[in-house]
Amino acid sequence: MSPTRSPIRPLPPQLVNQIAAGEVIERPASVVKELLENSLDAGARNLRVDLEQGGTKLIRVTDDGAGIGAEDLPLAVSRHATSKIATLADLDAVATLGFRGEALPSIASVSRFSISSRRAEEAHGWRLSCDGSDSVAAPEPAAQPVGTTVEVRDLFYNVPARRKFLRTDKTELGHIDQLLTRFALVRSDLALTLTHNGRASLELPAASQPLDPERLRRLLGEDFLHHVLALEESAVGLRLHGLVASPDFARSQADMQFFYVNGRLVRDKVVAHAVRQAYRDVLHHGRQPAFLLFLELPPRQVDVNVHPAKHEVRFRESRQVHDFIFRALHRRLADGRRLGAAGAEAAVQPPQPDGAPQSAFAARVDDAGAAWPGQPAPRPLPLGVADAGSAYRQAPAPAASRAASWRFQQPAPIAEPDAAAADAGAYPPLGFAIGQLNGIYILAETPDGLIVVDMHAAHERIGYERLKAAVHGGELARQPLLLPVAVAVSRAEADVADEHADLLLRLGLVVGRLGAAQLVVREVPALLADADAERLLRDVLSDLAVQGSSERIRGEVDGLLATMACHGAVRANRRLTLPEMNALLRDMERTERADQCNHGRPTWTRLTRRELDALFLRGR
Repeated sequence: MSPTRSPIRPLPPQLVNQIAAGEVIERPASVVKELLENSLDAGARNLRVDLEQGGTKLIRVTDDGAGIGAEDLPLAVSRHATSKIATLADLDAVATLGFRGEALPSIASVSRFSISSRRAEEAHGWRLSCDGSDSVAAPEPAAQPVGTTVEVRDLFYNVPARRKFLRTDKTELGHIDQLLTRFALVRSDLALTLTHNGRASLELPAASQPLDPERLRRLLGEDFLHHVLALEESAVGLRLHGLVASPDFARSQADMQFFYVNGRLVRDKVVAHAVRQAYRDVLHHGRQPAFLLFLELPPRQVDVNVHPAKHEVRFRESRQVHDFIFRALHRRLADGRRLGAAGAEAAVQPPQPDGAPQSAFAARVDDAGAAWPGQPAPRPLPLGVADAGSAYRQAPAPAASRAASWRFQQPAPIAEPDAAAADAGAYPPLGFAIGQLNGIYILAETPDGLIVVDMHAAHERIGYERLKAAVHGGELARQPLLLPVAVAVSRAEADVADEHADLLLRLGLVVGRLGAAQLVVREVPALLADADAERLLRDVLSDLAVQGSSERIRGEVDGLLATMACHGAVRANRRLTLPEMNALLRDMERTERADQCNHGRPTWTRLTRRELDALFLRGR
């Protein structure tokens, strides 16, 4: 049976708009997003969103922006009509949230739509209405304050198939509430009001400063503020700033991840990969980090015209952006300094300038060999890692594993801190050990309360970081395979291997090419001598093809080092002397990422004097 042939013909304008609405308008939250972006582009500082039945019955957005003149109202609901770009050069450097000219005509094609607007120089406003058909009535005079009001009634009333995909009113309202939160986080100067079925759901006044603590507390919760680290990094024309939550605030869902590029909330694979890599060493498997980050770069360095709803962007120098984000987050997480008892307001203060110590507590610790007043220099617990590093470079993996085992040794006696050293100015960050609890926890006294340390988790992190420093200090040691492994690949994968031959060598892989579509693995990293060489090569080539780099081998090696560190760490019920406890505390203060063990669990916590007083109702 031959297919039916139809003549080629142009589509009716209304059908074109409804097709565009299918790309831009997914649910009521999509309508609110487009209208809010238009309001912000118009300079609005006060926004009110009124909803009925989760936005399916009514969406009304009122702003105090610049407004639209009567002569421009018909164009506002015309397809591809916009005031934000005029030439290709404008499109290459878009600095506004909206620019396509599709939002209003798409919304108007699937709803009963009206728009009222007034400019500051006009005596009254003008109103224009659409009913989802091709006809558009002429604007009429209307009572309207300066700004714009858009009403969207009966969404998808003329597209019943789309309306069937909408969820309950509560679900649709939740999507809109999340959307307003995202706008409120990036625009602290914006006052927002949300009502649903005549009742106020959100009333958020404008804040006087970016990252206002009270605003963040209302939007993200008190607990988030007690776990955040301030971040500020600039390099090669890029600036990354905002807040990252410490790993012990990790969540099961990615529901508190907010990343903005030049003020636009985006979902981007380059960004997501950089964040995952930065958190790799400090999170439980399957847990999600929380962050509120803002990336600023020249508009010409990012293409925002790659998705109809503008959810995604494309960076012109994606490798550079990826590495910048990764390094900034990696350094900040290594620095640590959980704020906890320091107060939520301190979280939004700028971090230490470049050049400051980067270890978890180094900002408050003297040089590694220095002693606190009244106490001789504590000797770090000998973990045997220096020997492990040299042995690793000379021996295959089994010998390295044996050399990397360590045990506690009795350090020379350390005098207990005298009374003068116990004043507030002389305490080290983790205080002085006062005892051991249940053979698991070290208790340490500080001027403002009590520190509790999980000694196994802390010792595990110390050993892990020292092993990584020893192993990754230079080129990875390699071990020849007794039988080289031939790997059949595509021609493209073989070309990737040729292009990145030097990188593969630095990663410890010696790879040759046997033909147009066949490679051979002759040497692998010594620590991974027992690994599946073919799988390892394929995974690395996949990373190189997609991202231009690979952390695959480092991840495999680090996984082995983490296991070694875990087996070598002090076990529960090991009784330690006070000098040994203090030595462990001082080592923690000099170790990066000391807030978490290798598996992402916290290594220490603080009980402030206020919290202790509350337990016993003191002062009441």
